[in-house]
Amino acid sequence: MTTLNRKHLLGLEGMSAEELNLILDTTETFKEVSEREVKKVPVLRGKTIVNLFFEPSTRTRISFELAEKRLSADTVNFSASSSSVKKGETLRDTAENIEAMKIDMIVMRHSSSGAPHFLAGLLRGSVVNAGDGAHEHPTQGLLDIFTLRQRLGDLQGKKIVIVGDVTHSRVARSNIFGLVTLGAEVVLSGPPTLMPPHIERLGVKVEPDLRRAVDGADAINVLRIQLERQQAGMFPSIDEYATVWGVNKEVLARAKPETIVMHPGPMNRGVEIAQDVADGDHAVILDQVTNGVAVRMAVLYLLSGGEMAKGDEENEIREPVEAKAREGQEAA
Repeated sequence: MTTLNRKHLLGLEGMSAEELNLILDTTETFKEVSEREVKKVPVLRGKTIVNLFFEPSTRTRISFELAEKRLSADTVNFSASSSSVKKGETLRDTAENIEAMKIDMIVMRHSSSGAPHFLAGLLRGSVVNAGDGAHEHPTQGLLDIFTLRQRLGDLQGKKIVIVGDVTHSRVARSNIFGLVTLGAEVVLSGPPTLMPPHIERLGVKVEPDLRRAVDGADAINVLRIQLERQQAGMFPSIDEYATVWGVNKEVLARAKPETIVMHPGPMNRGVEIAQDVADGDHAVILDQVTNGVAVRMAVLYLLSGGEMAKGDEENEIREPVEAKAREGQEAA
């Protein structure tokens, strides 16, 4: 498989292992591009991408903008706080007016689950979900999986523990869909009040006792505790959460000696993750941020059909991308 036969990236649910591996293999090539002195390639020259963010974002928005610029696309940033949305304009009208300006792709973050799916059914251009409510965050899931694959190799049979507020986490859902599809053993841990009912139907295990959950773990992915949940009484206190479900050195001692610790950010240091763990040798948190740019470059490139800008640099990307895809196909 050398092309991604999808117009949109709305989630990792239902995505095949072949599709996931194509994105991950393509990411390898764009990671090499990101490590050059000149980090720009012309593969999306002439394309216009709008970043349509209805929620605050730092890492995801900057990462997408960097990815777009490194692919030579024209980028437009939309902020709901300074737009006609404040005057009562609907999501549909906003998106259709933007598309009327002849854009090619929309990267969208929204507080309502399903909002990107709604737009995908209306618009001619591609839609990339940059996080929708408590549903999915597919590019975060992909960058987490890419980081795991870099450190652990083949994920088949690897034990990945996801800790924290799974109920409200779009990051957790995308990770679950992707990791289960690639054959990993996924274990969830956290307060029962923050664990969705019947989540085991997705092919995961639930172990409320964090010390038991991390026994033999290859990786621990720590979710941000949304402190606003504390006001809703979802767990007794911040101190108790840190004591029972916070990832500290005592918890790490129960996992494999080479286990890695991940976090999608932003971190509540001293709550879901201890400071010495966040800054310690097991943490790959900044690697996740770095990998996020390459993953988003790969997604944007593949959704565009892998079309090349004409010029001397054309084969510079096409050949390594297709070679990586062939390698992944042969390995499978």
